[in-house]
Amino acid sequence: MKCNVLPADTFLVLNKTILTEQDRKIIILLYQPIIGGMATSLYFTLWSYLDKSETKSLELTHHHLMTSLGFRLEDVVIAREKLEGIGLLKTFVKKDNIRHFIYELYSPLSPKEFIENPILNTTLYNNVGKTEYDNITKGFKIPRVNLKDYEEITLLFRDVYDISDQNLITYEQDYIEKNKGTLSIEETVDLQSVFSLIPEELFNVQSVHKETRELIYKLCFVYNLDEDELLSVLKNSLTGKRTIDVKLLRQNARNYYEFENSGKLPSIVYKNQPEYLRKPVGDTSKRAKMIYVFETTSPYAFLASKYKEGRPPKGELAILETLAVDFKLKPGVINVLIDYVLKINNNKLTKKYVEAIAAQWKKANIETVEDAMKFAEKEYKGRRKVTKKIEEKPDWFNQDIKSVKASKEEIDEIEKLLEGF
Repeated sequence: MKCNVLPADTFLVLNKTILTEQDRKIIILLYQPIIGGMATSLYFTLWSYLDKSETKSLELTHHHLMTSLGFRLEDVVIAREKLEGIGLLKTFVKKDNIRHFIYELYSPLSPKEFIENPILNTTLYNNVGKTEYDNITKGFKIPRVNLKDYEEITLLFRDVYDISDQNLITYEQDYIEKNKGTLSIEETVDLQSVFSLIPEELFNVQSVHKETRELIYKLCFVYNLDEDELLSVLKNSLTGKRTIDVKLLRQNARNYYEFENSGKLPSIVYKNQPEYLRKPVGDTSKRAKMIYVFETTSPYAFLASKYKEGRPPKGELAILETLAVDFKLKPGVINVLIDYVLKINNNKLTKKYVEAIAAQWKKANIETVEDAMKFAEKEYKGRRKVTKKIEEKPDWFNQDIKSVKASKEEIDEIEKLLEGF
């Protein structure tokens, strides 16, 4: 839920986990390419406010936070929302004369959990590229040692310690523990409805755990599966024991997407314009509002908004994929291009036409929404001038052309020329 913040509003930081230097490394290498530097700075700043016991902070104002970070209040809020969305922060508010906020800090996922999360893993890959992705993940791999010729001689607890009869101690207090942030994903499919379409002799609904349900929602989000597509993927992921093979489910979802998208993995068609390429917040003009929409809407969502059913045809999704992957246009720029083509081409997205404009914009090195809009406006004005010139009748149009009879010498010269052909 959105809530306005004023500089005078106070906040208190509560640590709901155990934070280590390893967590700092994970956030910088794995999370920062997704959430950006501002959100990362906010997380580390809130962490630094904790007292010596590292459980809570003093009550501070947002003005103090703005001064400490050197951010505008709008930037602080955006950074906070990014931390909330990725599961590193939870926010609570109490409304009084001024608002009182509580910010709960949570640990990042372990490298293994992060890489096994289809949403985070795919987003990181798309943000940094294959080479950098391989370099980052390599640093978190455990070296494998062949223990074939070794014998384990580790002792058990009872082999080392004596257990005597002692009174058991009960406790009711909450003690600090390692709490990891979870990713909250909107449920885009009716899972129970999909499950009901699979025959009972093939599938036992009761065998689906909470973790598996969450994984299915994540896969639907990453690969943009609707209920019919999910049903097909699930049917091919069942075992002989009427359960879902989670590993096979991941692979089948990936294979389905690659097949439907000519072997390409999910790309930036589901992402927004990068923060460093956005227009600063503050302008309230109509044009600024248009820029904000282009910058904060993913190309997929922007194109989907043009359809009542909310799902673009596969051919047009392929065009988005081409613009993002082949032409490497930024998400906001793709939105402007799509909007421009629909307006000048009678609401039609023609692949060759779109690609011709994309190639032109790529050569012009257009990366921001503002530059794309200016370029489109310039092109549109140029098109109108050309059209107007075509419509203007030349001086000779509709004039009577008088015929003049050729002389004998001119006729003889023409005949000599014709003999050469």
